[in-house]
Amino acid sequence: MTDWSPIFISMKTASVSIFITFFVGLIVAWGLFKMKNDTGKIVLDGIFTLPLVLPPTVVGFFLLWVFGVRGPIGSFFIDFFAYKIAFSWPATVIAAVVMSFPLMYRSARGAFEQIDSNLLDAGRTLGMSEWKIFWKVAFANALTGILSGGILAYARGLGEFGATAMLAGNIAGQTRTL
Repeated sequence: MTDWSPIFISMKTASVSIFITFFVGLIVAWGLFKMKNDTGKIVLDGIFTLPLVLPPTVVGFFLLWVFGVRGPIGSFFIDFFAYKIAFSWPATVIAAVVMSFPLMYRSARGAFEQIDSNLLDAGRTLGMSEWKIFWKVAFANALTGILSGGILAYARGLGEFGATAMLAGNIAGQTRTL
């Protein structure tokens, strides 16, 4: 008998994680695109892309340290909510979000950087709010790059195993992914 639960768990994890990764990645990419401080931009860019260059087990070990029962976030959740994050299904989502975030972030930021700054300035000159400039000018012009980042992030979240195994374990029917 074939066990299909890892496929369903992986699909569910990737679907939830891409929802989080897409919007957070879009917001962070836009924020860093608009940031004026080049030193801060370089440091934050390095931190945000770190999961892309580190081995997944190293990222998973760091996540286990943070979300484990003695970690800063894990102990907070145990003390105040009586909920253990590590070795649970939400841990698979956290691992997938962390590992797929750099792909969404870099694709969206690259797409924003390709926009002609004169278009953004023209929107300001015409009296558009920053919110309208984002949606009507920046988002519209960067849509293909943003969508490609979303597809890459979904695929990465679907195929994530190393960090997931470290943080969520490999519990049959609960956290076992592809």
